[in-house]
Amino acid sequence: MFKSLGLFLVPVAAVLFWSFTFHVDERELALKLKFGEIVESDYAPGLHFKIPFIHSIRKFDKRILTIDAKSESFFTGEKKDLIVDSYVKWRIKDVVEYYKTSGGDEMRAGSLIYQTIKKGLRDEFGKRTIQEVVAGDRVEIMGIATQQAIEKAKTLGIEVVDVRIKRIDFPPSISSFVYSRMRAERERVARDIRSKGAESAERIRADADRQSNVTLAEAYRDSEIVRGEGDAIASATYAKAYGQNPEFYRFYRSMDAYKKTFAGKEDVMLIDPESEFFRYFKKSKGTGK
Repeated sequence: MFKSLGLFLVPVAAVLFWSFTFHVDERELALKLKFGEIVESDYAPGLHFKIPFIHSIRKFDKRILTIDAKSESFFTGEKKDLIVDSYVKWRIKDVVEYYKTSGGDEMRAGSLIYQTIKKGLRDEFGKRTIQEVVAGDRVEIMGIATQQAIEKAKTLGIEVVDVRIKRIDFPPSISSFVYSRMRAERERVARDIRSKGAESAERIRADADRQSNVTLAEAYRDSEIVRGEGDAIASATYAKAYGQNPEFYRFYRSMDAYKKTFAGKEDVMLIDPESEFFRYFKKSKGTGK
């Protein structure tokens, strides 16, 4: 009989123990409710007690959660439509406030946060052109939207960890316009770069020509100086030689003149045979008398 009673009491005791206790995981936040009213919220991970049928326990995820909302359409300052895909990282900061404002519904809380972010993005996109949104001001836009979401989340018992734009697309209706404008802008930049390059090339070419002319002029000047000095030395040498033996100098100059005059067979010269030019042809001794 005692064994039968023990077999009956053990399951009953287990059921009673289970109904009077609840476990909080380290990844969870818990609320104890008494007929729908919050009576306790600050629970550490571990085993805790409750009164069955009077107390109810609500548990919520303590980890960072993600709102990956559907793509939204925003207009830029040019009244052009953009399709924006974004997400929000958040977690529960104050579980009591979170429960009061959202009823503990994760989807509802996420929707309230995202409505604020969507409004901030719409306002910031409306102040900027397509080029500014796509190329330059995305970080600034996200910073403003994140700050607005943080302020809103405080009233919901939520902490916004991060807000990010995953993708910005153009609707098919304006894609061709945007790409044409981007192409025109790139071509304008390319033309500007090419014109600056051509200007630099002309400047370099002109400088090179100037340096070449200066170098040639200096070389010609130096050659003329050297040639003049050589002629002076030659004249001095001839004069000195002429002074030492005038007759030999006259003979040497005559032979040099004959050599240059009769250099080719086609050379023709009409001159009187009795002229002074042929005197060394007539007198083999070269006395010149």
